[in-house]
Amino acid sequence: MPIVIDVDVMLARRKMAVGTLAERVGITPANLAVLKNGRAKAVRFSTLDALCEALECQPGDLLRWEPEVAASAPAGA
Repeated sequence: MPIVIDVDVMLARRKMAVGTLAERVGITPANLAVLKNGRAKAVRFSTLDALCEALECQPGDLLRWEPEVAASAPAGA
C-alpha cells in the first residue's frame, strides 16, 4: 500500500509502550497493531487526532506516501 503509517517510529521516539498509546487513544491494542503493521485500510480523523495528541506530533509524522513498485515485466517482453 502506498500510504505507510509510522506509529512504531513515533512510539520509539517517545519511548512509549503500545498498550499505553492504545489506552490514551481509546482503541484496543489489537487495532493499534493493525495500524502499526500496515494492515489498516482506513484511519478515522478522530483516531489520527488522538494519535497526534498522545504522541505530540503532526499527522505528517505518522503518515507518508511511498510509490508502489510495479511488477517486473516477464523476461523477453
